[in-house]
Amino acid sequence: MANFVNTTLMDGYAGGPHITEKQSGLANQAIIGEADYVLEGGQNAKAQVLTNNSIRIFDAVYSIQGRRDVIAANDYADVTIANGSQGMNRNDIIVRRYRKNSSSEIESTEYAVIKGTPSTGAATDPSVTVGDIRTGAVLHEMKLYRVRLEGLNIVSVDQLFTVLPSMATMQEDMTPSTETLKSGVRLQRMGKLRILNLVDTSSAADGTIVNLAAGDRPANYVFAPAVVRGQTYPDFFISVTPASMGTGKVGLFRGANVQMQYDGYICSQIAWLVD
Repeated sequence: MANFVNTTLMDGYAGGPHITEKQSGLANQAIIGEADYVLEGGQNAKAQVLTNNSIRIFDAVYSIQGRRDVIAANDYADVTIANGSQGMNRNDIIVRRYRKNSSSEIESTEYAVIKGTPSTGAATDPSVTVGDIRTGAVLHEMKLYRVRLEGLNIVSVDQLFTVLPSMATMQEDMTPSTETLKSGVRLQRMGKLRILNLVDTSSAADGTIVNLAAGDRPANYVFAPAVVRGQTYPDFFISVTPASMGTGKVGLFRGANVQMQYDGYICSQIAWLVD
């Protein structure tokens, strides 16, 4: 077997093995980011509550400060949650733990649960260990989920990690598309951005111009001024109702939310982000 070759050129032939874990980790950090992430793919570390003492974590590709950690497709691990206490609240944190043996320098990962302190009041999160792997830390814990217990029961499991989209997803999100919703109404989509263009369109008796599909609705109300042919009022505006209202109504209003019917030449442009 060829001897190890010391070189800074990772992506080149060196006559023998030459890539170190430090080089790979630093290169991954430069490409992916310096923090902890789940990389988009498979089930993205989805959590499933099995019982009040067991949570299943499904497959994922982790990047832990540049160290890629791959859980095979359709694989999973069950983590154990300690019993809750009657009348007490507690937060536990599920982590993906990185370790490095200081003697052998062998690196490994595992799931772990950091148990919180029970409280009769509001529960607080326990501390996790944060190390800098680049500078030789032998322990670092990536937060995955907060498990909230009230009494004996798990009441919620809160995701604490960021899922980084793949380049294919980013390319798809950045490719704009346009749909005509009705005559004079065009919706442009680009990732989470929505731009609605109204040119010479009309509204119904309740002010409705069009209803948006669920995936196009904003999280909160969005407003924009409108121009109406022959208008006698200066205060026309367009309102887009949020997803929580269920209809996605785009309506014509004036003044103090007075719904307006108009047969033609409503013009406006309004933009928002979707969740």
